[in-house]
Amino acid sequence: MQLIPAIDLLGADAVRLEQGDYDRVLFRQPLDDFFARVVATGPDLIHVVDLQGARDGALRTDVIAHCAQLAGSIPLQVSGGIRSLEAAQSVLAAGAQRVILGTALWSAPGAVHRYVQGLGAQLVAALDVREGILSVKGWLASTGLGIDEALVLCRDAGVTRLHVTAIERDGTMSGPDLELYRRVCASGLRVVAAGGVRNDDDLAELERVGCEAAVMGVGFLARLGIIL
Repeated sequence: MQLIPAIDLLGADAVRLEQGDYDRVLFRQPLDDFFARVVATGPDLIHVVDLQGARDGALRTDVIAHCAQLAGSIPLQVSGGIRSLEAAQSVLAAGAQRVILGTALWSAPGAVHRYVQGLGAQLVAALDVREGILSVKGWLASTGLGIDEALVLCRDAGVTRLHVTAIERDGTMSGPDLELYRRVCASGLRVVAAGGVRNDDDLAELERVGCEAAVMGVGFLARLGIIL
């Protein structure tokens, strides 16, 4: 079971939000300082989300390139503001190993197929779930698309990996939504879980339901002794 620490970007800082609410900032620290603390723990993958890019739909490739430099040999999976195939390819060129796409995938019929053809296994499909429905645009808009329909689209298009976030649990330290992850793992696709993951017990439960990895945000801050 892979633990992936999360670094969320807003402006020039690393932050953590509660339930994706830009007005509920739980933590803020200069990006370089926080990145150094995360790298020092020796993770084998880092999850980077440009919240500013996700909200504004404006990709900040220079910021991603800077994160890749700070990460050194540690690979990155990156999301936020990636709204076209060209933008996704520029993120990979800036040093990311995977791109996580949500808004772009669910923007038009056939989009999932197009991105799979263009990115292959470096594409991770984001299912950001609020009350069973996918959210996009920094979780500020609803697609009206249900989980099961999204899973069918992903399977049919050849998606290999999902990044599934229980929005209501994000930043709450309330534990993961195991029923949600059991449901998506039944699709047979690889699943990275996010939202509410607190500790090793949660990681073990997520592994039991079939997840290959979990992203930890506030829980990771607790491990670092930043939030108790």
